[in-house]
Amino acid sequence: MLSHLRNIFRVRDLRGKILFTLTMLALYRLGAKVPVPGIDFDAVLDLQESARQSGGLLGFLNLFSGGALTQFSLFALGIMPYITASIIVQILTVAIPKLEQLQQQGAVGQRKLTQYTRYLTLGIAFLQATAITFTFGRGQGQSLGVNTTIQVIDDFALGRVLLVIISLTAGTALLMWMGELISQRGIGNGMSLIIFASVISSLPFDVGRLRAVQGWVYVTIAVAVGIALMVAIVYVEQGQRRIPVQFATRRVGRRMYGGQNTYIPLKVNQSGVIPIIFASSVLYLPLLLAQVFDWGPLTSFVNDYLTQPDSIVYIAVFGMMIVGFAYFYTAITFDPPRQADNLRKQGGFIPGIRPGPQTERYLQRVVNRITLPGALFIAAVALVPTVLISLTTDLGTLGYSGGSGGAVIGFGGVSILIAAGVALETMKQIDSQLMMRNYEGFLTK
Repeated sequence: MLSHLRNIFRVRDLRGKILFTLTMLALYRLGAKVPVPGIDFDAVLDLQESARQSGGLLGFLNLFSGGALTQFSLFALGIMPYITASIIVQILTVAIPKLEQLQQQGAVGQRKLTQYTRYLTLGIAFLQATAITFTFGRGQGQSLGVNTTIQVIDDFALGRVLLVIISLTAGTALLMWMGELISQRGIGNGMSLIIFASVISSLPFDVGRLRAVQGWVYVTIAVAVGIALMVAIVYVEQGQRRIPVQFATRRVGRRMYGGQNTYIPLKVNQSGVIPIIFASSVLYLPLLLAQVFDWGPLTSFVNDYLTQPDSIVYIAVFGMMIVGFAYFYTAITFDPPRQADNLRKQGGFIPGIRPGPQTERYLQRVVNRITLPGALFIAAVALVPTVLISLTTDLGTLGYSGGSGGAVIGFGGVSILIAAGVALETMKQIDSQLMMRNYEGFLTK
């Protein structure tokens, strides 16, 4: 292991990418502690304490911002507005022919879609910033299950409210830019790494809370189960269905081309942790709608059911969204008609399957069959540990009234999946960089 670490720092380009990524993540965590101007700092401290005791919807939202939401920091909204905008753009790409044409134009079309995603991110961030500012600025935290007397903006004037809203929106734009910089100049996917840093930052507090309530024995068992789940996640992530492909032999002059055998690697979990992130970001939408339209029953329903891991509504909705987004993202990343057409143009074929429509149907059938177990696996990992923790702990004994809900989400399956999935993908990129330079990688045997 030490020799592998030395190999990383021997490669100047790779060393620079890793240091750049770590620097950007450190700046992100620093920005998550910097409060926006125009707020009452004493009220923010009271809000943090109330959030720790309430859990529920606020605890769930606070998970993906790394605690920045209750601190009313510059990055309080996190990267979720960008994730939500990406989902909307990808859905519209399937529904609107013009956007589909842009997607098929390569790098030029992708740049335009990225620009549309940025604009939509700013719009969603502005709406969320407005909702959060009016919720906490005027002491209306009852919709999130927190102390209703907390008012983080002591002088609720138009100028100060606009300052807070613009600061929160600008923080999301800055965070989006930092994520894109990590993807371009660093190592790994920038947006996923930002979410990874947010989730991991909450683990020490959640471990300490479980230890205070249940003791070291329970924490040891929980950590052992978490490690076992990580091993299972890595095992499934590495699983592939290899479809054999043969290429016909061609004679060009005196030389023979083709004739080699290869395979199409189809991962069991083709979408990785993207369904978890997508499904989690969708849970933001009911809160946003309830706050914008000031509809109390919807917010109460979300707080009572959609963020309580032991609720059958939460299990059913979150599980179905994970499975649905797994199929949706797999359909985007792997297109059987295009794959079959590329094989035909290259003179390749699957043994026993005729080129053309039969190859397309065969690939579609295989993808559907392997996507289902992969989707059910990540849904089970995301739901089962959190449900077990919420059912076997009683955080209310220490005043954590929402302990059975969002208070334990940070130590549940969602955190384990994101941490293991993002870490594995990042290590794969580091491994490929090492292999390109004739070094032995982490994942090689």
